[in-house]
Amino acid sequence: MKLLTHNMLTSKAIKKVNTGYPLLIEARDVKVSEVEFNPDFISRIIPKVDWDCLRRAAEQLGHLDDLPQATPANYENDEDFLKKAHHALLEIELINGNLVCPETSRKFPVSDGIPNMLLNEDEI
Repeated sequence: MKLLTHNMLTSKAIKKVNTGYPLLIEARDVKVSEVEFNPDFISRIIPKVDWDCLRRAAEQLGHLDDLPQATPANYENDEDFLKKAHHALLEIELINGNLVCPETSRKFPVSDGIPNMLLNEDEI
């Protein structure tokens, strides 16, 4: 599961959960693989990304590296920033572990990079 996906997942569907975001990550296996850099895609996706959540996720996976604290004002023209964002969003991948609801501590398993967000009947 790429961190771009993680950035958009929530456990809000569980009853009694108000926000369910951001999900915490318990990683067992993490993989970094090269993905072709597309600066146009990254610059278009940045406004949709919760940057603080991305930084926390990268840190939980041990890959915070030199990801900046915030997006720069003119990020569309900052190739160095776009490459760092690209790396964090698309090249770092949670292979096996758990996503954990911050409100209920309910764990959602991630196996072979696929998060299982299915709920039990009593949780709906």
